Amino acid sequence: MSISETAIKNHEELFPNRKSTLAVTDPELIEVFDNFAFDELLGYGNLDTRTRLMVILASMIASQALGEYKVMLGGALNEGVTPVEAKEIVYQAVPYVGMAKVYDFILATNEILESRGIHLPLEGQSTTSPETRLEKGLALQKAIVGDERIDKMYAEAPANQIHIQKYLSANCFGDYVIRNGVDIKTRELLTVAMLLSLGGCEPQLKGHIQTNLNIGNDKETLLTVVTQLLPYVGYPRTLNAIRCLNEVLPE
Repeated sequence: MSISETAIKNHEELFPNRKSTLAVTDPELIEVFDNFAFDELLGYGNLDTRTRLMVILASMIASQALGEYKVMLGGALNEGVTPVEAKEIVYQAVPYVGMAKVYDFILATNEILESRGIHLPLEGQSTTSPETRLEKGLALQKAIVGDERIDKMYAEAPANQIHIQKYLSANCFGDYVIRNGVDIKTRELLTVAMLLSLGGCEPQLKGHIQTNLNIGNDKETLLTVVTQLLPYVGYPRTLNAIRCLNEVLPE
């Protein structure tokens, strides 16, 4: 077996002049992986290159794949993902993955951006204040998730747990999801990528699959996201995600 011309071309576009050490020490593995990830798989689905790379980066944060993330971020920047978009992917991960797991990715992103001559901090993308975050976050939450569903979540929350619903509205949505820099349809694809990569989040994954459908990301798009993440998250989490997708929107 050898690496296909298409895989070589696609790899070179992402990582010009990069020489993989694994190609020397593990040539059989790299041949199989590159032919699948950079040739066969790229023929599937409806994602443009930039969006595909953005969901892969989000997945790698959730998977704690720091080494691969650094390599892929370089490729994503080469393919037109902007510094603001790169930072927003990392910020979007905080409420879903947690700062403890995201911290090293923030530092790595900063290092890579600065190595390319990009001055930090970037222009701020926040759209709320401490006084408006709950109101605006709740409004966005209802707009994309649905009034009835959010009202039910609040109504059914026990008195000693209502604070979590308020945190979801004010912090998750009001501090993060509502930010500029990445549109809401892309943000929800990033969230699906993170949740399926984390594993064990199937109820939340199904909820965000429905939210994606609410805002215009159809089943083909979601199935493309799941498929493009397959080489990076493996078959078990891919199949779990497809099961969730089919439960929300049966064939």
